Amino acid sequence: MKETVSLTEYPIYCLEIAREETDFASVEAICGYFIDCIKAHRSAVFIAEFDHYAHTRGLPEGYIGEGIRAARNVVFCFGISLPKPQLLACRPRSIGVAETDDGFMVTFLETPMPVANAAMEDWATGLCNAARQPV
Repeated sequence: MKETVSLTEYPIYCLEIAREETDFASVEAICGYFIDCIKAHRSAVFIAEFDHYAHTRGLPEGYIGEGIRAARNVVFCFGISLPKPQLLACRPRSIGVAETDDGFMVTFLETPMPVANAAMEDWATGLCNAARQPV
């Protein structure tokens, strides 16, 4: 048996969106948008939507930080490559969507795969009104 612990740190993409910067009014609507983006992508597959807020709130010892109104994860996989079995620990992908007192926060773990990062960043910035307006 061989055990390995990786100490590699991964950057997290975080986009904060004020309510007036988007036409989306809820975490559910934003998750629906991401699910549509995933289903339209040629290599991505939608897996599940997880209500992290409800799960945590339902635990006897669950704690939710002040100002968090809702929190969900959209779980999916790009499936473009699997060069070694250790990478299964980093898969599938998840985009976190939280509603805060000030608006919404979208987060995801960046990947070493530029194509996947570009897609997720495009999807995230597509939530903003300015990103959807013609130049």
